[in-house]
Amino acid sequence: MTPADIDDIPRQNPCAQCGTPIPFPDWIEPGEGRVSYLWKCQACGYRFEAVAIFDEHAIEHPPLAA
Repeated sequence: MTPADIDDIPRQNPCAQCGTPIPFPDWIEPGEGRVSYLWKCQACGYRFEAVAIFDEHAIEHPPLAA
């Protein structure tokens, strides 16, 4: 697996409940053609997941094993 570049990690995502900016995700889970981000708001405690889905052509190195 290719390590994530620090510039690729989303920052200041607004909380889906109260809108407070969240500095960075608590958890990042890469997958084939997608990346899942788990966010937790420190202001209200709300947790939510955001998923980025990429075109098939954007996948350079698919995972070797599960």
